Amino acid sequence: MEANNDPLYALRHSLAHVLAQAVLKLRPNAKLAFGPPIDSGCYYDFDLDTPLTPEDFKEIEKSMRKIIGQRQPFVASKRSAAEAVEHLKGRGEGYKVEYCLELIERGEKEIGFYTNGPFEDMCAGPHLEHTGAIPPDCFAIDSLAGAYWRGDEKNKQLTRLYVLAFSNKDELKSFIEKRELAREREHRKLGRELDLFSIDHDGVGSGLILWHPKGALVRYLIEEHAKRMHLEGGYDFVYSPHIGRSTLWETSGHLSFYKEGMFSPIEVEGQEYYLKPMNCPFHCKIFDAVPKSYRDLPKRFAEWGTVYRFERSGTLSGLTRVRGFTQDDAHLFCREDQMPDEIDRVLSFSVGLLRDFGLKDFHMYLSTRPPQRVGAEEKWDAAEAALKAALERSGLPYSLNEGDGAFYGPKIDICVKDMLDRQWQLSTIQFDFNLPERFDLTFTDADGAKKRPYMIHRALCGSMERFFAILIEHYGGAFPTWLAPVQSVVVPVNEGCNEYANAFSAEMNAKGYRSEVDDSTDSFNKKIRNAVTRKIPNILIVGNKEAETGSVTLRRYCVKEQVTLTKEQFLERLAYLTKGRIMDNFADVQVEAGA
Repeated sequence: MEANNDPLYALRHSLAHVLAQAVLKLRPNAKLAFGPPIDSGCYYDFDLDTPLTPEDFKEIEKSMRKIIGQRQPFVASKRSAAEAVEHLKGRGEGYKVEYCLELIERGEKEIGFYTNGPFEDMCAGPHLEHTGAIPPDCFAIDSLAGAYWRGDEKNKQLTRLYVLAFSNKDELKSFIEKRELAREREHRKLGRELDLFSIDHDGVGSGLILWHPKGALVRYLIEEHAKRMHLEGGYDFVYSPHIGRSTLWETSGHLSFYKEGMFSPIEVEGQEYYLKPMNCPFHCKIFDAVPKSYRDLPKRFAEWGTVYRFERSGTLSGLTRVRGFTQDDAHLFCREDQMPDEIDRVLSFSVGLLRDFGLKDFHMYLSTRPPQRVGAEEKWDAAEAALKAALERSGLPYSLNEGDGAFYGPKIDICVKDMLDRQWQLSTIQFDFNLPERFDLTFTDADGAKKRPYMIHRALCGSMERFFAILIEHYGGAFPTWLAPVQSVVVPVNEGCNEYANAFSAEMNAKGYRSEVDDSTDSFNKKIRNAVTRKIPNILIVGNKEAETGSVTLRRYCVKEQVTLTKEQFLERLAYLTKGRIMDNFADVQVEAGA
């Protein structure tokens, strides 16, 4: 959480000090580590002689509100670096001493402190004027967790106490309610309940996903649509190996700056090979395999390439942080004069495809040149100008992140908000001035001279695993009809209607739709409950009347009203929902579509 980007920063930062003061009252021998603001509030790390438990929360909150009621002023002061170290040593604050010495190594001559009441902490601020500026009902102690000092598992594990904090009571209540909805929609929970995927930590390995038939079918439908749009968008599909010789990764620079993120090498006939962490070096080799002239550009290579990255076990999280994942990767190679059109195309293409999946609330971030970078300044000028102009033409909201680009080029990050108003970073449009130099990529220009192409990385969904997790939570597991593993289930009211139910289901399947029949011996009500639990978007009830008239009674997921349609009318509706990729069905919001 950045101090300049959020008006809540000072409130949350001040509350962290109030929290530490309250904990010290309960645990006087506690040693302080870090206590920063975060996006949902703040936390503080403590080294405790006696553990805290959730039963202590009420007493800590009571103490915090007492401190707030005392309106203790936040008073800033500075000490020389040497004085600060001795002061902290005298208080026995070993963690603060270590960090203070680090600041001194960075060149800091003075160290900031803040005092409120009897509490003092090494801190750069900012803070509110006094503790009374914190609304007493705007926060709640949330949870306890273990946290290694400085995030290093070799260090001592501390106790981290999280606090939720917002501008007022209503915002706090709204956050808690949304978080509860998020827990209900959590992709690991729904993945188990809907039989979409699993992770076999002991048998297969952590961070490696097993896609079950229903989850694999949704993934197939996502990829099928996206690949068709890529072909229509002028992309050429390529494939690359899962491993490459060490010389490839030396040329690309990955063994110099990314080796910690790569798995250990495999020895093949005395030579080292690595599982690929990225696809881009292979695409450079494909570009370089055949000489190119200016007439051959642009080239747009796309690949659903599976990559492997070593992530520490503590960072792995369901589908969102894994060790093996498939990127919808693309690399564009173009001339300088083609850049504006290419950036317009790729930005429009990315946003359009994400909208197809029901993601509509976008915000862009333009990251410009950092202090340390490669590539000629005129290339940075041209690339940044092309990205900014494309954003301006798009009319989409964007923010400027000065100096936040990669060392090898500027970029646009495309962020979306889901149904719970959470922001996810998905697509990236990234210039690269590094790899064309490293792989000596050239094309022959109209004047016969050899020139470097501009190279643009573009991952649209990012990874299929993470994108699937986002969609599961966005839809609450209730996929729209065009993406649903089972689009309709036919539920016969009695055994005498089974033949009619099976015949209509077979008719739908023959037309390319995905239909099942529940002709089990379960009661009718249980069959309906099962269909709802499986979040099937269209439940078709057939009784004697429907069998006689060639109709079905349609009950939509999350819609109480039922409507009787002829089979032909339902097939028309099914075609509309499927071919139009209508976002017709969410776990908590129903948008009716079609006749």
